[in-house]
Amino acid sequence: MAIEKITMPQLGESVTEGTISKWLVSVGDHVNKYDPLAEVMTDKVNAEVPSSFSGTIKELIAGEDDTLPVGEVICLIEVEGTVPQKEQKTSDKTVEESAPKTADSQSNKSRYSPAVMRLSQENNINLDTVTGTGAGGRITRKDILAVIEKGGAAEVKETPASTVQPEAPASTVQPEAPVAAAAPKTKQPVPVVSAAGDQEIPVSGVRKAIAANMLRSKHEIPHAWTMVEVDVTNLVSYRDSLKTEFKQKEGFNLTYFAFFVKAVAQALKEFPQMNSMWAGDRIVQKKDINVSIAVATDDALFVPVIKQADEKTIKGIAREITELAQKVRTGSLKSEDMQGGTFTVNNTGSFGSVQSMGIINYPQAAILQVESIVKRPVIIDNMIAVRDMVNLCLSLDHRVLDGLVCGRFLARVKEILESTSKEKTSVY
Repeated sequence: MAIEKITMPQLGESVTEGTISKWLVSVGDHVNKYDPLAEVMTDKVNAEVPSSFSGTIKELIAGEDDTLPVGEVICLIEVEGTVPQKEQKTSDKTVEESAPKTADSQSNKSRYSPAVMRLSQENNINLDTVTGTGAGGRITRKDILAVIEKGGAAEVKETPASTVQPEAPASTVQPEAPVAAAAPKTKQPVPVVSAAGDQEIPVSGVRKAIAANMLRSKHEIPHAWTMVEVDVTNLVSYRDSLKTEFKQKEGFNLTYFAFFVKAVAQALKEFPQMNSMWAGDRIVQKKDINVSIAVATDDALFVPVIKQADEKTIKGIAREITELAQKVRTGSLKSEDMQGGTFTVNNTGSFGSVQSMGIINYPQAAILQVESIVKRPVIIDNMIAVRDMVNLCLSLDHRVLDGLVCGRFLARVKEILESTSKEKTSVY
């Protein structure tokens, strides 16, 4: 018999870690190859981790709610192999005896994942002062988030004032003291005290993952914002004239949102700079136009992707919007449904919003908020007319994009939408 390792898989682009939300097996269970072992949660998707082998579960390395980097061992499986079990045990014993447990714990503790390093640097946390709860004392993202929730006070206290004062006269140290004291205050959360009748809701793994991704986006991306208003009176009239017949014929709704996604995809093809990502020492301009759309549930937000949206008809896009939304709400969305997005379009208008600033879906360079279509008085040929108007709000990564290209891109989207009509536009 031989012992094989199951590791944390990479469940999406830019995903560096995952959280074990639920084990589906126990120690001693026999599993077949491809049987699900655990449910894993990332900032992009919930998915099951399949077994790579047939055998018996030997040990569950990670516990539920533990967050581990991609590639980290989560469990051990005993399978048939060329290594005899006795030899394996002898080898394991030799390894254990060759290194004390304290040294092993210290070695594991000093191995930090990229996510742990990033969070600690962003929040000025000294990793030497953090007690790890992972395998072998390893510090996980969960440990860092726990320190952040406490305001990082433990890390600040590790540098006592007595070690600073004797090195210089009081007159020299005194002016610097306010600066040193002010820095950690910016990291302190506002204390929230629960009163009688208040309800305390534990933060779920999904909500923590969303929070971490949003924090990363706001910390790393210099956001800028711009908006245009669009007269979609002809579009509304055209869609309303088709919706009943379309639903009877196709079996799904022809939504306004499908027209907006199609217009954005067409404009992205004409302005490929908008379909880019920041990669540190270079900007990656993506060839495929894959439009991410935001779909919300009661407690989470998912961003599935419409692949090659520029090559699809309005009907095709409407079908994919319906299918992806259904997958999200039934919990059947797969990791591949979330991968490859290059630009995000968010239908904030479905909530009645008329103006908002979206947080960019990292590592993309922009997100477009499609607001609610409302009737407003406008001036046409020096006369007041009631028209169907919508605001398009664009958040952009100012490292990648400048106002000129974004202005031209939005102007083109506006032109496409305002020219949409029965005479000029086909949904098929």
